[in-house]
Amino acid sequence: MSLRADYSISEIYGFEQKIRVLRPLFSSGVSAGFPSPAEDYIEQRLDLNELLIKNPAATFFVRVNGDSMIGAGINHNDILIVDRSLEPVSGKIVIAIINGEFTVKKLIKHGHSCKLVAENPAYPTVELTEESSCEIWGVVTCSINQF
Repeated sequence: MSLRADYSISEIYGFEQKIRVLRPLFSSGVSAGFPSPAEDYIEQRLDLNELLIKNPAATFFVRVNGDSMIGAGINHNDILIVDRSLEPVSGKIVIAIINGEFTVKKLIKHGHSCKLVAENPAYPTVELTEESSCEIWGVVTCSINQF
């Protein structure tokens, strides 16, 4: 199997919250099995900015280019919400700059070693060393996927 190059971020967007956008949040869950009788009341109003963006000053969005993270449910053209204020701990999905290119990968730390792992076996794991040109730009908090 040949390993493919990975250029997994195609666009970067800033966040600017101008107004609140409140939408209804129904108190009953949606059945993923057999249908249940509908309940006709709203529990509260939900602002997607408040739900998805915890630190607006440190938040940005990126559009995914490619399929290196499909095993994590991140697909081509998804938009990722990224928070630069969060600590990039092991097991988190991060946005990194490797040799001047943005990429999205899972960060794995074990002892003194650190690597960026794709969630697609067609892509190589990137072992980070002191000589590596790598900067972690932020932690992915959410993926917006359109059907």
